[in-house]
Amino acid sequence: MLIQAPYARPVAAVTGCLLLAATLTACGGSSAASDEKVVTVYSADGLKGEAGDGWYDKVFKDFEKQTGIKVQYVEGGSGEMVQRAAREKNNTQADVLVTLPPFIQQADSKGLLQAYTPKDADMVGGIDKADNGRWISVVNNYFGFIHNKKELTTPPTTWEQLLDPTFKDRIQYSTPGVAGDGTAVLIKAMHDFGGKEPAMEYLRKLQANNVGPSSSTSKLAPKVDKGEILVANGDVQMNFAQSRSMPNLAIWFPAKQGGRPTTFALPYAAGLVSDAPHSENGKKLLDFMLGERAQREVSSVGGGFSVRKDIRATDANALALTRLMEGVEIFEPDWADIDKNLPAYVDAWKAATGS
Repeated sequence: MLIQAPYARPVAAVTGCLLLAATLTACGGSSAASDEKVVTVYSADGLKGEAGDGWYDKVFKDFEKQTGIKVQYVEGGSGEMVQRAAREKNNTQADVLVTLPPFIQQADSKGLLQAYTPKDADMVGGIDKADNGRWISVVNNYFGFIHNKKELTTPPTTWEQLLDPTFKDRIQYSTPGVAGDGTAVLIKAMHDFGGKEPAMEYLRKLQANNVGPSSSTSKLAPKVDKGEILVANGDVQMNFAQSRSMPNLAIWFPAKQGGRPTTFALPYAAGLVSDAPHSENGKKLLDFMLGERAQREVSSVGGGFSVRKDIRATDANALALTRLMEGVEIFEPDWADIDKNLPAYVDAWKAATGS
């Protein structure tokens, strides 16, 4: 049976803009503001394929064909996208914001999202959407790590193994507070080690092997595939999709020595941006992404997990994802605590690692 993400609450910075189906002038959209047949999406990366074969690529193409509305697409780290939307609050450019937790909650608390209930929202579980109607998950996902399975004939299974000197300068994880998956490193470490202090002590030790910060999670996978580094953080959907063109990638879930491997849901959550220049088009896109057709393609095309309760995918990707998740303990973070205390956790990480 396919494991559906039961929790909702994934990521990396890419300089400049990636555009799909339209040109976004100077990454600001000044020319688009007068074009009513357009919708601008600010999104965490991972759902757009490296070769144009990702879930976004398929969904946006189908959406444009059905509606005549062109999608302008800008991607970056989860935190970066929220910060950009906040900077533009008095001159809003984005219509739809897609980001990972806790950044979707952060966007809501900053007043960047407006309430909208998409069609078929009743097919999405209550924990996968905001009570106030300001965001809803569109693709479920889980946090994970990757390693080079060609060079590591005996792959790591625990956090503690990553402290071995053989991993010096061969490990890298994305920046907490900037990338959604980087922030997830802190969340998982605090869970697995039993609190902030022991987690920060571990990450302080790990820094001896860490290459250094990276604002882009998605850019770590090619480095792992090529053997430039051996281990990095990521998430199941993005790395599973990347593995189609990167044969040396393998996904794993670190355990504390003596414990079970763990993970938590890290979905892509979407919201309609407050004062969006093309709100009606944004609503149509949200409806489309949650439609049955698009959601059935989440696994087969995107390598992720559908958010709809009525969909049980049985395609080859879905079956492979089921096997991958077997034996992995899924926990639910305290997202209210993380939303409130994230700056303090990031400051503690900076102090512990000297970053």
